[in-house]
Amino acid sequence: MDKKYKAIIFDLDGTLINSIPDIADSMNEVLSAYGYPQYNHNQYKYFVGNGIKKLVERCVPPEYATPENIANIFRTMIDVYGNNCVNKTHVYEGIYELLDDLSAKRVKMAILSNKTDSITQKIYDKLFRDCHFELVLGATDNFPKKPNPASALFVAESLSVAPYEVFYLGDTSIDMETACSAGFFPAGASWGFRPAEELLSFGAKFIAETPNDCLRFFE
Repeated sequence: MDKKYKAIIFDLDGTLINSIPDIADSMNEVLSAYGYPQYNHNQYKYFVGNGIKKLVERCVPPEYATPENIANIFRTMIDVYGNNCVNKTHVYEGIYELLDDLSAKRVKMAILSNKTDSITQKIYDKLFRDCHFELVLGATDNFPKKPNPASALFVAESLSVAPYEVFYLGDTSIDMETACSAGFFPAGASWGFRPAEELLSFGAKFIAETPNDCLRFFE
């Protein structure tokens, strides 16, 4: 019988939402403005996960990747993406139903993202305002980014649950490393940006084929 958990922490991109179209469009617009090569949408699935600055570092040609240039392009990307982050981004099928069911079961819910907090909050406000999340946290200067578990443990503490009471759902190796390091139950979202093989190799103990598959882990 599956253990039952008191709280669920969701990754955002690739878990709750498909944000690749807006990320790719915005980054390609910025790259084009600087005269750099652009990338297709599928490639961006492997560029994201470590925050927007790391995305910029991965996209800028190495010969132009000076600290000053990266910083300038990062600021430009924040502006462009911040203004376009909910143009095409959509919630995955079955997510709203899962959130409703978890809320009915009184499961504590939070979002933890490596996306810049201001943009995370904008997406939350547009797509999830009525979904009963107790905490939504993006990347800030207060914590190192995932897979460092500090922010994840802060979220668990804020929810008043022990790490072993947390079910963590994410779609990348970064998420699985975060969950394992924090002492959470690491679950992979097969509908996200990375294959199940990657999630399993980084510690996933369960692969959800649909959002509804997660419900059996809660009272």
